[in-house]
Order: sequence, then structure tokens, then C-alpha cells
Amino acid sequence: MGFQELLLSGIFVIIPLVIAVVLKLGLTKDIVIASVRSIIQLLIVGMILTLVFDSSSSIYMILMIIVMIAAASQNVIQKGTRIPGIKWIIILTLTAVEVVSMVIMLLTGILDFVPEQIIPISGMIIGNCMVLSLLFVSKFTDELENSEEMIELILSFGGEPKDAVARSLKSAIQTSMIPTIESQKTIGLVQLPGMMSGLIIGGAAPMEAVIYQLLILFLLLTSATVASVMIGYLSYPKLFNSRLQYTGLKNE
Repeated sequence: MGFQELLLSGIFVIIPLVIAVVLKLGLTKDIVIASVRSIIQLLIVGMILTLVFDSSSSIYMILMIIVMIAAASQNVIQKGTRIPGIKWIIILTLTAVEVVSMVIMLLTGILDFVPEQIIPISGMIIGNCMVLSLLFVSKFTDELENSEEMIELILSFGGEPKDAVARSLKSAIQTSMIPTIESQKTIGLVQLPGMMSGLIIGGAAPMEAVIYQLLILFLLLTSATVASVMIGYLSYPKLFNSRLQYTGLKNE
């Protein structure tokens, strides 16, 4: 597939664009911006990856992963500004999940320490953590807003901070994990996952593609669980002062 095919694929941008205009959905500008940004960003990434893959230095590979973590963290931080100390919690969580996942796969021999394997898998891990972290932060914020009186009541009866936010914390963790769990229930029946489809299109044997996809599925399930739990249990103490009083979310 070359640039000619890329230009022809523009029809799949024109169709939703026309529908948005005809129905006056107010999404015309967003569709154009999203499409242009995706083209520019992916072309730049493609050129960078070409340089990284051609290089024999692992420094470029590590720098690429750092950029991924920074970009993903910034996206989540923007949505969770009301949670005190969320910036470093997000950065720590994404970094920890990435490092632990890579160490396990490298030590067990699942992956080789080469950019062609490390960077794509890292992108999946970090991207998945970003989406689920956004879900967690959004749900946790809503839960805390709706449960402020209950939290104060539990504290007034001598409850610990962890007990006071346990319901909100559990609900937010469940919400962030459900999409990953539900998608795995119908995988292969409703859709062929992206990695599996890509490998098959690239000429890999179907069973080889299935094995790689299962690795990614299990990896994403772990990242979903660990990321949500880490963010939750690192962030809730920030909602209380040294006297264990509930200080709550920051004002918008």
C-alpha cells in the first residue's frame, strides 16, 4: 500500500464529513482537525520509527518510549487536575506498568530487546493504560463528588480514609476494567483484533497471529488492572490532610 492508496482512503473521511454537514452535527471542524492531525502525526512517527529501526542504538528506542509515556501522561493529567498530586501518580503508574511488563517479557524470552518488538508492544501497553486511566479518573471524580456527605459521615464515626472512599474507589476501578474484560469475551467472534489482522495481512500464519494476539490480550488485562489499582490507591490519600480530614477535590 502506497501514497496513492492513502489518497484514495480519503473517501472514508469525506463520508462522515458530508454526513456531519448535512445533519448539522457541529463536528465538521473536529473531523477535519482529527484527520489532518492523524496523517501528520503518523507520517512523522513512521519516519522516526524508520530511523530507530535502522539504528543499532537502544538509546533511541528508550527515548521513543519516554516520549510515549510523557504524551499519554499529559493527556490523563489534563482530565484529572482536580485530584491532588495526580501528575506524578500518572507518570509513576504508566512507567511502572511499562517497565514491569517489559521486564517480565524479556526475562521469559517472550520478546527480544529489539525496537521492532519493544516499541509496538510498548505503544499498546501505554496507550491502553492511558485510556483506562482516563476512565478511572473520570469515574473516581464523579463518585467522590456524589459521595462527599457519605465520606464525611464515615469519618465522623471513626472510619479510616480508606473505608470512607472504598465504595468510590471500587466503583472507579471496576468501571475502568470492564471495557477490557468485555472486549475479551467477544474477541474473535465479533471482530478480529488489530494486531492479529495486521499480522495476517502481513503474511503471518493465522495460528501465529492468534498466539501473538493472545499475548497482547493478557498483557492489556494486566495493565488495565495494575494501572487502575495503582492510580486509585496512590491518589486517595491525597484527598485527606495529616489529621485524616477529607479535603476533597480541587475546585475547577
